[in-house]
Amino acid sequence: MEQLNTEELRLLSIIVEELDLEDIDAADVDPESPLFDPNDDESLGLDSIDALEISLAIAKNYDVHLVAENEDNKEIFYSIRSLTRYVLDNCP
Repeated sequence: MEQLNTEELRLLSIIVEELDLEDIDAADVDPESPLFDPNDDESLGLDSIDALEISLAIAKNYDVHLVAENEDNKEIFYSIRSLTRYVLDNCP
């Protein structure tokens, strides 16, 4: 399992707090694991409501706005690594 880098850990900590995921230790999450795949044992098992809350948390903490109509959302939200990369690339 790969380790989270500093920015990935920061974003994942925000997500864990915003979604009240008390049973998830951010340090134990593989940065390449899927966030939303219920068929993958490594997935965090999040759902579309969680995606909305994550988008709001990112807007609040990073001033990056994710929109539902973005055709790249599946790739952006795939893992904490892909989400962090997108946020950092689009941070003002």
